[in-house]
This record gives sequence, C-alpha cells and structure tokens, in this order.
Amino acid sequence: MLSGDRTDFGNYLRRRRAAMAPPDSVRASRRRVPGLRRQELSDIAGISVEYYTRLEQGKAARPSREVLHALARAFGLSVAERDHLFRLGGEQPPQIEAPDAVIRPGLLRLLRGLDDTMPVTVHDGRLTLLACNASAAELLGPLAGGTGRYGRNIAYQAFTAPALPDLLGEDGADLFARAAAAELRTALSRYPGDGHLHGMFAELTAVSARFRDYWERGEVGAWRSAVKRMHRPRHGWSRFDMEMLHDAERDHWVMLYTPHDVTGPAPRAGDPAAATAAAAPAETDGHRHGHPPPPARPTFPG
Repeated sequence: MLSGDRTDFGNYLRRRRAAMAPPDSVRASRRRVPGLRRQELSDIAGISVEYYTRLEQGKAARPSREVLHALARAFGLSVAERDHLFRLGGEQPPQIEAPDAVIRPGLLRLLRGLDDTMPVTVHDGRLTLLACNASAAELLGPLAGGTGRYGRNIAYQAFTAPALPDLLGEDGADLFARAAAAELRTALSRYPGDGHLHGMFAELTAVSARFRDYWERGEVGAWRSAVKRMHRPRHGWSRFDMEMLHDAERDHWVMLYTPHDVTGPAPRAGDPAAATAAAAPAETDGHRHGHPPPPARPTFPG
C-alpha cells in the first residue's frame, strides 16, 4: 500500500537519522540530540541540506526514486526498511534484479529437521532447484540432482526429463508441462533481462515442439496450493497436499509436500479419474465447484 502522507514520511526520516551513529570525529563530543545532524545525513545521501530539511518537515514535493535510493543507502536500510521508505514516499518498492543464490541457514535447518516428516524443496524465482531434504531426494529421484546448465530448472525438466511420467503418471506429467510453461512466462516477465532464462527459453523453443505448443497458449502461472498424486519409491502411489511459501526478499519458494497414503494402480493417460488424481485441478485454491482452472504452479522439484 502506497502512502501519500508527507508527515509520516518526514517522521520516518527523523527517526532513522536519530538512530544513526555520528562520525568518529565527533563521537567524543556531547550532543544534545542523538544521531546525525541534517547536514551530515544530506552529505552522505548526496542531496542538499535544504531539500532534506523540507523532506523531514513534509514541505517538499514527492521525492524521486533516485532520491529514495540515495536515502536508503545513506541510512543503511535493510530490504524491508527500504521498501517501507519507498511506500511512504509514494513509490513502489524496487524489484530485485535476480534471486539470491544463498538460502537462509535457518531454512536449511528446517529442511533437515523435516527429513523424516515430509519432502521439502526450495527453488528460486528463475525456477531453479536450490535445495531439497532427504525425503524429497528419495521421492524425486534423479529429478532432484539434475546436471548441466539447465538440468536443475523445473521448466527445463518438464520438457526434457524422461522420468516424469514415472513420478506423476502420463496425465500428471502433461499437466505439469503446461504449468511449467506458464511459470516460465512469469519468471521471464519478472526478470526480463536475465540471460540464463532467455538462453533456456531459446533452447526449449529449438528442441521441444511440446514446449512451443504450450508456450503459444500464453498462460501465466500463479498457484501456491494444489493436490498431486505422485509415485513414492517405497510406498507406491500417494496423494500429496502441496503448499508453497515465498521468501520475497530472496525470491525463494519453499514447497511442502504433506503425504496422504493412497493405494492403487499407476495413473494412465486418457483416464479422467487418474488425471484428476494426478493433478487435482478441481481441488486447487480458487477453482473448486467445477470451474476450469488455469495451470497449477509446478508441484514437483521446486
């Protein structure tokens, strides 16, 4: 939510300035007011002290994005604090240029802690699998350890991995391919200058007629919940509730697979009941009661 209240914006600037430590050269002196002076802060930000003063007093026009970036750097704001500053200034927060390559240590500990409970995977906004716990590695088999430049990318695997039908059934694999093409479109729109994504798109376009067919549909993926039928190596076919959690600061997606044991034969292509069990589109959030759904967010290595 964007704010147009200049008073809130000015108050936030004053609080951040008061929380900053003064330069080493003046720390020994006694100041009546904590933090930096306006002149010191404006020097760090590279803007005039007169303009900065008007910003704090709520008397200046809406600041530009360049000024907001300069203030965020001067204050040493975290991503969340910077985004708050932008919203108070009446601007949308900046988009990250690329997903973070490093997973939070606490999240990695969570994955290991759930080894004996449920499969858990983490993929980034470019659809590249970053990590999975032992339970997910067993469930996904070779799909969890793809090799090559694009081998760990969900969208790439959807059109190149021969093991997909064994994991999802024929119909489940087909629905997943549809969803993967839609998710790749979302990723490309979020990171339009990403060379890795454009290279993968070019390769899939060149080698996969199936990918070209799904791409021409123009679908965009945005699902966070689904029900999926998957083949477990030691348990046979099982139903999983899939939930996705998003770390927006790093653009990492955590996928939780909650298993519900199911017995029965492997799904067959063309079998409507098997297709429903494999992908369960009617049970996906927002599209119950017989309404036809758009593609579900990919719900295997992710």
